[in-house]
Amino acid sequence: MRQTKKPSYQTSEPEWRVSREPVPYPDAVAEMETRVAAIRAGTAPELVWLLEHPPVYTAGTSARPEDLVIADRFPVYRTGRGGQYTYHGPGQRVAYVLLDLGRRDRDVRCHVHRLEEWLIRALAQLDVVAERRADRVGLWVPRGTGREDKIAAVGVRVRRWVTFHGVALNVNPDLGHFAGIVPCGIREHGVTSLFDLGRKVTMVEVDALLRATFTEVFGAARPLCSA
Repeated sequence: MRQTKKPSYQTSEPEWRVSREPVPYPDAVAEMETRVAAIRAGTAPELVWLLEHPPVYTAGTSARPEDLVIADRFPVYRTGRGGQYTYHGPGQRVAYVLLDLGRRDRDVRCHVHRLEEWLIRALAQLDVVAERRADRVGLWVPRGTGREDKIAAVGVRVRRWVTFHGVALNVNPDLGHFAGIVPCGIREHGVTSLFDLGRKVTMVEVDALLRATFTEVFGAARPLCSA
């Protein structure tokens, strides 16, 4: 019997998908699970999926029960990504990044570093200085007098060297919704957004910046990782 050879997607540029309507969190997770399997099998290309969720709290693998401050405010979902409690909702640009590290460099720490670098470069285009902190996950904006606010969360999962989940950038969410959790388990600092910082940009404009800076970091000329 003649065997049909499976297609192999080896392009350096992933597929880009933008969902303009909020995607329920369980539906997004199910879609990622399916796509990860297809990427692994070589039947689908890598994917960068830009979307928003209805208001929801998600608990990563390190989430602590005491950090869920208001348990009945929004739906709460356990997820296999790393990290602690995170809020997702309208006005936040979530980017799910599904890449095959098996044909890249098999370095999860560097993948996280590149996700951070990607957002740092995109935000720099808006004159927003976002910084890493060795003792805290995510990206932080200094506000003066020692105060720092979180503008983006990072949480990833890897299955057989294919990545999923990704980053969440606060564009114009209701910052009051973060009060139902201790974001990422950090009590000493707050959260901010592009609108809170005076950058009144549209989601379409944010998407364009993410698209423009992605290849700089994840393409063939991606920077060395220092993570």
